[in-house]
Amino acid sequence: MAEPLICLTGPTAAGKTDAAVALAESFDLELVSVDSVLVYRGLCIGAAQPDYPHHLIDIRDPADVYTAAEFVEDTLSCIADARARGRRAVLVGGTMMYYRALIEGLSDMPASDPLIRAEIEAEASKVGWPEMHRELMAVDPETARSLHPNHSQRISRALEVFRQTSLPMSQWQRANTQEARKAVCLALAPGERATLHARIETRFDGMLKAGLVEEVKTLFDRGDLHTDLPAIRAAGYRQIWSYLLGEYSLEEARDKGIAATRQLAKRQITWLRGWSGLHWIDSEAKNGREQIKKHLRNYLEAPLS
Repeated sequence: MAEPLICLTGPTAAGKTDAAVALAESFDLELVSVDSVLVYRGLCIGAAQPDYPHHLIDIRDPADVYTAAEFVEDTLSCIADARARGRRAVLVGGTMMYYRALIEGLSDMPASDPLIRAEIEAEASKVGWPEMHRELMAVDPETARSLHPNHSQRISRALEVFRQTSLPMSQWQRANTQEARKAVCLALAPGERATLHARIETRFDGMLKAGLVEEVKTLFDRGDLHTDLPAIRAAGYRQIWSYLLGEYSLEEARDKGIAATRQLAKRQITWLRGWSGLHWIDSEAKNGREQIKKHLRNYLEAPLS
């Protein structure tokens, strides 16, 4: 792809969606969601689903696992389709794993093996994910050190890759042979961390008033979903799920949901600070959207090549 990818990212609750919609309306763009929760159907309120059309929203059932490789394939298809319509696409969202896969490329790791994955899940149900994390530390310490001991999906995948190939996932990742893609990337965030924390709290309370508990209960009542699935493990959903299980009071679930969202924002900011060439824009600045337009105008107004 000759033209660079155009990316508008930032931590959760920073105002990315509103800024992206304003950008799309100004330049007649299509928006592609870069959000690992919005891909799932039925996760609307807690994922702050936008009203404005975005690609890659509501494309998977929450019982499924949507991979970074699938995201890359789907995103490149969306961009190509937009160009065929004579329009450009802008990527907007905060799932850093997706950005990394799209911009830096993916290693050619083996496809998932359902039988091996089932064996790992069965072992974890007996000994717990912290013990599985210790097993991963023995065979792939580089990957294990980057994961929380309860991050079940990624621990499972790393162990699965090792059991399939006898090579650690970290070695596969270093063997990346795909060429990196050019990208022009803006990060939107408040200048003060306290401002972002206040926005997260206000938004979460708004989600509760809008019916977040009822939304999660609809998922809960299906009977085929559980907290090891990426959709249900998402910040906010996991805590309300625990409330429905009777593990927390609603007030505790609310506080833990806010805390989990703040931790997510912290991880996003940490990742973004290591992103070379990223241009930061203060989401609280009065001319913030004009800064975004000014920074991207040359790319968005040029004729399609």
